[in-house]
Amino acid sequence: MAVQLHSPQGMMRPVPYHHVAVATGTRHVHVAGQIGRDEAGQPVASDLRGQISQALRNTARGLAGGGASFSDVVRLTFYVTDWSPDLIDDFMAGIDDVAAELGVPQPLPPASLIGVDRLFEPDVLVEVEATAVLD
Repeated sequence: MAVQLHSPQGMMRPVPYHHVAVATGTRHVHVAGQIGRDEAGQPVASDLRGQISQALRNTARGLAGGGASFSDVVRLTFYVTDWSPDLIDDFMAGIDDVAAELGVPQPLPPASLIGVDRLFEPDVLVEVEATAVLD
Protein backbone atom coordinates (compact mmCIF):
# COMPACT_ATOMS: atom_id res chain seq x y z
CA MET A 1 0.00 0.00 0.00
CA ALA A 2 1.40 3.40 -1.01
CA VAL A 3 -0.30 5.37 1.79
CA GLN A 4 -0.39 4.60 5.52
CA LEU A 5 -2.46 6.81 7.80
CA HIS A 6 -2.02 6.99 11.56
CA SER A 7 -2.15 9.22 14.62
CA PRO A 8 0.79 8.76 16.99
CA GLN A 9 0.23 8.58 20.73
CA GLY A 10 0.20 11.96 22.43
CA MET A 11 -1.48 13.81 19.55
CA MET A 12 -4.87 15.46 20.09
CA ARG A 13 -7.89 13.15 20.01
CA PRO A 14 -10.62 12.77 19.01
CA VAL A 15 -10.34 14.44 15.64
CA PRO A 16 -12.08 13.38 12.41
CA TYR A 17 -8.77 12.88 10.58
CA HIS A 18 -5.42 11.14 10.98
CA HIS A 19 -2.52 13.37 11.95
CA VAL A 20 0.08 11.64 9.76
CA ALA A 21 0.24 10.13 6.28
CA VAL A 22 3.31 8.22 5.16
CA ALA A 23 3.48 7.56 1.44
CA THR A 24 5.83 5.80 -0.91
CA GLY A 25 5.58 6.21 -4.63
CA THR A 26 6.78 8.30 -7.49
CA ARG A 27 3.52 9.53 -9.01
CA HIS A 28 1.81 12.40 -7.27
CA VAL A 29 -1.71 13.54 -8.13
CA HIS A 30 -2.69 17.08 -7.14
CA VAL A 31 -6.35 18.01 -7.52
CA ALA A 32 -7.02 21.74 -7.71
CA GLY A 33 -9.71 23.30 -5.55
CA GLN A 34 -13.07 21.69 -6.28
CA ILE A 35 -16.38 23.35 -5.52
CA GLY A 36 -20.07 22.44 -5.29
CA ARG A 37 -20.91 22.82 -8.97
CA ASP A 38 -21.67 20.31 -11.72
CA GLU A 39 -19.66 19.85 -14.93
CA ALA A 40 -21.59 22.69 -16.59
CA GLY A 41 -20.57 25.03 -13.77
CA GLN A 42 -24.06 25.14 -12.27
CA PRO A 43 -24.45 25.23 -8.47
CA VAL A 44 -25.69 21.92 -7.07
CA ALA A 45 -26.56 23.21 -3.59
CA SER A 46 -26.74 26.52 -1.79
CA ASP A 47 -25.89 25.15 1.67
CA LEU A 48 -22.54 24.06 3.14
CA ARG A 49 -23.58 20.42 3.56
CA GLY A 50 -24.61 20.04 -0.07
CA GLN A 51 -21.62 21.94 -1.40
CA ILE A 52 -19.15 19.80 0.58
CA SER A 53 -20.73 16.64 -0.83
CA GLN A 54 -20.55 17.89 -4.42
CA ALA A 55 -17.02 19.24 -3.98
CA LEU A 56 -15.92 15.80 -2.75
CA ARG A 57 -17.62 14.13 -5.73
CA ASN A 58 -15.71 16.48 -8.02
CA THR A 59 -12.51 15.73 -6.10
CA ALA A 60 -13.11 12.00 -6.63
CA ARG A 61 -13.46 12.62 -10.38
CA GLY A 62 -10.21 14.58 -10.40
CA LEU A 63 -8.42 11.83 -8.50
CA ALA A 64 -9.77 9.20 -10.90
CA GLY A 65 -8.56 11.28 -13.83
CA GLY A 66 -5.04 10.90 -12.41
CA GLY A 67 -5.49 7.18 -11.74
CA ALA A 68 -6.05 7.67 -8.00
CA SER A 69 -8.82 7.34 -5.43
CA PHE A 70 -9.40 8.60 -1.91
CA SER A 71 -7.40 5.62 -0.60
CA ASP A 72 -4.32 7.24 -2.19
CA VAL A 73 -4.89 10.68 -0.63
CA VAL A 74 -2.23 11.95 1.76
CA ARG A 75 -3.66 15.43 2.31
CA LEU A 76 -6.97 17.27 2.09
CA THR A 77 -7.42 21.01 2.46
CA PHE A 78 -10.86 22.56 2.92
CA TYR A 79 -11.43 26.29 2.52
CA VAL A 80 -14.76 27.41 3.98
CA THR A 81 -16.21 30.92 3.78
CA ASP A 82 -17.29 32.71 6.94
CA TRP A 83 -16.23 29.76 9.08
CA SER A 84 -17.38 29.47 12.66
CA PRO A 85 -17.34 26.41 14.93
CA ASP A 86 -21.14 26.12 14.85
CA LEU A 87 -20.84 25.01 11.18
CA ILE A 88 -18.95 21.81 12.05
CA ASP A 89 -22.08 19.61 12.13
CA ASP A 90 -23.12 20.62 8.60
CA PHE A 91 -19.52 20.33 7.42
CA MET A 92 -19.12 16.79 8.78
CA ALA A 93 -22.61 15.78 7.56
CA GLY A 94 -21.63 16.77 4.02
CA ILE A 95 -18.61 14.47 4.25
CA ASP A 96 -20.61 11.65 5.84
CA ASP A 97 -23.26 11.89 3.11
CA VAL A 98 -20.76 10.78 0.44
CA ALA A 99 -18.03 8.93 2.37
CA ALA A 100 -19.28 5.41 1.54
CA GLU A 101 -20.20 6.34 -2.05
CA LEU A 102 -16.73 7.76 -2.77
CA GLY A 103 -14.58 5.55 -0.54
CA VAL A 104 -13.51 8.46 1.65
CA PRO A 105 -11.53 6.99 4.57
CA GLN A 106 -12.92 7.53 8.06
CA PRO A 107 -11.11 9.05 9.83
CA LEU A 108 -9.99 11.30 6.99
CA PRO A 109 -6.41 11.56 5.76
CA PRO A 110 -4.51 14.49 7.28
CA ALA A 111 -6.69 17.53 6.68
CA SER A 112 -6.86 21.25 7.30
CA LEU A 113 -10.00 23.35 7.47
CA ILE A 114 -9.20 26.97 6.72
CA GLY A 115 -11.76 29.71 7.21
CA VAL A 116 -11.68 32.43 4.56
CA ASP A 117 -13.66 35.61 4.01
CA ARG A 118 -14.71 34.61 0.51
CA LEU A 119 -13.84 32.40 -2.42
CA PHE A 120 -13.83 33.33 -6.10
CA GLU A 121 -17.61 33.82 -6.43
CA PRO A 122 -20.15 34.82 -3.76
CA ASP A 123 -22.19 31.58 -3.88
CA VAL A 124 -19.15 29.31 -3.38
CA LEU A 125 -19.02 28.25 0.29
CA VAL A 126 -16.31 25.58 0.15
CA GLU A 127 -13.33 24.51 -1.92
CA VAL A 128 -11.48 21.18 -1.53
CA GLU A 129 -7.91 20.40 -2.60
CA ALA A 130 -6.39 16.90 -2.54
CA THR A 131 -2.92 15.42 -2.86
CA ALA A 132 -2.45 11.71 -3.57
CA VAL A 133 0.60 9.49 -3.99
CA LEU A 134 0.70 6.42 -6.20
CA ASP A 135 3.33 3.70 -6.64
